[in-house]
Amino acid sequence: MTTLPVGRGSDDHVGTESPRMGAESSDPLAAALSVADFADLARTGLGEELWDWLEGGAERERTLAGNRDAFAGVAVLPRVLTDVSSCDPACSLVRSPAALPVAVAPIAYQRLFHPEGELAVARAAADSGLPYTVSTLSSVPMEEIAATGATTWFQLYWLRDKGAVLDLVQRAEAIGSEALVLTVDVPVMGRRLRDMRHGFALPPTIRAANLDGGGMSRAHERVDGGSAVAAHTASAFAPSLTWHDVEWLRERTRLPLVLKGLSHPADALRAAELGAAAVVVSNHGGRQLDGAAPSAVALPAVVEAVEGAFGESCQVLVDSGIRGGADVLRALALGASGVLLGRPVLWGLAAGGQAGCARVLSLLGEEFRHAMALAGCPDLAAVARLRTTTMPCHCGGDHQ
Repeated sequence: MTTLPVGRGSDDHVGTESPRMGAESSDPLAAALSVADFADLARTGLGEELWDWLEGGAERERTLAGNRDAFAGVAVLPRVLTDVSSCDPACSLVRSPAALPVAVAPIAYQRLFHPEGELAVARAAADSGLPYTVSTLSSVPMEEIAATGATTWFQLYWLRDKGAVLDLVQRAEAIGSEALVLTVDVPVMGRRLRDMRHGFALPPTIRAANLDGGGMSRAHERVDGGSAVAAHTASAFAPSLTWHDVEWLRERTRLPLVLKGLSHPADALRAAELGAAAVVVSNHGGRQLDGAAPSAVALPAVVEAVEGAFGESCQVLVDSGIRGGADVLRALALGASGVLLGRPVLWGLAAGGQAGCARVLSLLGEEFRHAMALAGCPDLAAVARLRTTTMPCHCGGDHQ
């Protein structure tokens, strides 16, 4: 088994400047001028296997690329002659207060990228006033994450052991989680060829800290041409999840229920009918079905269906392809109530631990507030009224 390097802390990044950054600085975190700059900082400190695990998608990565192309192709029609001397981006997401229409997405095994892992990200989210979503596959127990003071949501994968599912839900309630986010797009893990080519396996010090350890050894056993993480999830996750299970879960928790991983309007309507407080339009960041619709393409039809039938009683959130404040504006202009931010948060974690995450979230806020002002929107209601059109994407293959 190959032991992967753990992501560096901020002290390890000295004198390294992204070509997209501004003037030289002894502090590369401060020198970063955009969220996108952190991709370069993170890649500098990560080995190829970890970078590919973070950035890769499924199969030929068409959906991964399509997510970025679709958001880049959304053109906003700004309003003018409005007073934007003060722009207020605060809102409520799934009944949790948020300083921006953003929550930190659930991402597994964050200690791969920095020794503090989830604790660093949760503290940065708390300081930024944003909800933090704890993954079932967190490398730090959910109880320790809750102790950071972050507003937590708990993301649930459907396990083969239904008793273990109920135990996770009860633990999430006990730590004060404010929402339960059921991921519904992983009946089996997508074929992530980058991981398979590396024979990706977790280092022995990294484990799914919220699970009881059953079958965890599979995630540490390197297999040529295969992913040890995929082998572990295949043994732990149940591919039999159905709407009947969603009903069973709804009856056994007092937490607002969010279904993450929907793209079809009929599925979103069914979720709302079963009492979901929100749905997340998502293709798992391009890591599941390659060829699935980009989230920005699927979003408007889901919004139309859910809002038409349920109004504001079921929010529509979106992830997969959000890389900066302008993307947040685009998502809200397409009808979303908010977004979940994934990969850029881990760029910050790899680049500088908690300080790196905090800088990413700070820049995201700056970018979004600036975009609001330039679009003539003093508040989120004005953003929601923006009209959009499409324009050709000239990404040149750069889908960061």
